[in-house]
Amino acid sequence: MFRSVPVRLLPSCVLLAAILIAAGPAAAQAPAADDAAVRALVDAYSAAREKGDVAALTALFTADADQLVSSGEWRRGRAAVITGSLASSQQTQGTRTLTIETVRMIAANVAIADSRYDIAQTNGTTRRMWASWLVVKDGTAWKIAGIRNMLPATPAAR
Repeated sequence: MFRSVPVRLLPSCVLLAAILIAAGPAAAQAPAADDAAVRALVDAYSAAREKGDVAALTALFTADADQLVSSGEWRRGRAAVITGSLASSQQTQGTRTLTIETVRMIAANVAIADSRYDIAQTNGTTRRMWASWLVVKDGTAWKIAGIRNMLPATPAAR
């Protein structure tokens, strides 16, 4: 059962809600330098993966990085992410293209980047997916803490 709020308390409640909303952390568009750095990080990942460069890939990830791929496999830890990514590249041959759509700051040192992820396979088909990147600033360098690959599904009927 609902109780009515006395009218004299309503303005105080509205004011308190406004203060809490304003004081809380807000996700924001990334500053230009951070936006560019996050995009460069994803580009560096793509280039290192294409070359199969384990040392370069290792430098791009946090030690506790993880990746959830579209098959449902969960790679936990930097070594598992790198090994799994390189194995996947060997298994699914083709040209991978990662196109960042947005970079959004979660905190001063945390951002989420969303990208289109297309694989033009050697069999002539193109696999179209999405990837989300959780990245953290480690000193002055951005590193990948998590990747989520998603294969879009047909929307459920209403």
